[in-house]
Amino acid sequence: MKKVGTHLVLDAWGSPDHLLNNPDKIKQALIDAITVGKATLINLFIHQFSPHGITATATLAESHIAIHTWPEYGYFAADLFFCGEGNPQEAMKILEIALEAKEAKTREIDQGFPQL
Repeated sequence: MKKVGTHLVLDAWGSPDHLLNNPDKIKQALIDAITVGKATLINLFIHQFSPHGITATATLAESHIAIHTWPEYGYFAADLFFCGEGNPQEAMKILEIALEAKEAKTREIDQGFPQL
C-alpha cells in the first residue's frame, strides 16, 4: 500500500459538560491541537446545537479534524485525518487534555492505495 495519510478516530468520556458545551473552549482546543500537530488551518467552523452539543470542523491543508460533543453524557468523538508532515497523534492528545477526558479510545487507520 502507498500510504497517503493517517486517520485517527477518537471516543472520549468523562469530560465536564461545561467544556463540551462551550464553543470558545472547543475552538481553542482545536487551534491548540492544530498548532501542536504542526498542521495548517484553512477554515474553522463551529456549530452549537440547542439545548446542547457542538459540532466543529477544521479544514486543514493536511486534511481535517472534526469533533462532535454530547455534553449531557460527558462524551465527545473526534476524527483527525492528516497527510503530509503533520502529527495527528500529538493533536489528538491535546484534544483529550483540553477537554479533560477521563478515558479515551483511539483507532488508527493508515489511508492509502495499492501500489501500481
